[in-house]
Amino acid sequence: MGVRHASTSVPTAAARARSLLTTAWSCAVTTEIGRDELVGAHSVTPEGILLLSPPPDSALAAAMICAPRGEPSTLVEFADVAPVPVRDRIRARLWLSGSLVPDGEGFIFAPTCAVLHDSAGGRTGIDLDELALAAPDPLAEAESRLLTHLADAHEDAVEQLTRLVCADSLHGVVRVRPLAIDRYALTLRLEKARSQADVRLAFDEPVEDVAQVTERMHILLAKARHLRRPLLRPASPDA
Repeated sequence: MGVRHASTSVPTAAARARSLLTTAWSCAVTTEIGRDELVGAHSVTPEGILLLSPPPDSALAAAMICAPRGEPSTLVEFADVAPVPVRDRIRARLWLSGSLVPDGEGFIFAPTCAVLHDSAGGRTGIDLDELALAAPDPLAEAESRLLTHLADAHEDAVEQLTRLVCADSLHGVVRVRPLAIDRYALTLRLEKARSQADVRLAFDEPVEDVAQVTERMHILLAKARHLRRPLLRPASPDA
C-alpha cells in the first residue's frame, strides 16, 4: 500500500537529503577497490560539503593510493532509518556519486549526481546546487528524541491522533507508530497484517524550531478530540 498524504506541504528532496547527511551516523562507500561500511567517519560543513575520514586500512584509503589521479570514482550511500521500531524501517536512501579529493588526513567528496530513493520505490534526482544551498529541517537533529518519547511515553496520544485519519485507512490496522516528524507534519505508520501505509498529519503552521513542537502537537490533539470519532481499536494480526 502506498504512502498517503493529508498535507501537500512536504520537505523538498534537497532538504530531506540535507537532513539525512546531517543526522546519519554511518555510510557505505564503494570504489573500484571495494566497499567500506563507515561509522562516524563523515561530516558535513555548514556549506553542505561532505568530508570523509576513513581508517588507514579501509578499501577507500587504498583506492586513493591506486587511483591514477588520486580521485577515484566513488559512490556514497546513506540510509534514513526510522528511530522508532517499525516494519520496513528504512524510510529513504540517498546515493551520491562523484570523486574524492585529498584534504589533509581526510577527503573532500565532490558529487556529480545525487538521487533520493524513497520507501515506496520512487527515485528523485537532486540538483547539486540546490542540495548545497538546502538547510536541514529544523527538527532533524531532534527527531529521534521526539519520536521515541512520543512512542514510549504518549501511546495514548498516538491513539487519539488516529481520529484524524479517515476510517477507510484504519480498516484492518493492527498497530500505529510515529514514523517521522518534520517542520510541516507528523507522519504515522499504519501497520496491517501484511501491509502498511503512512499518513501525514499536517501542523497548522510550519515549525521553526524544536520549542514550537509541543504547541503544534497540542493543536493536533485538540482537533482529534473535537472530532469525537471512536478511537482506533487495533485488529488482531490474524484477522
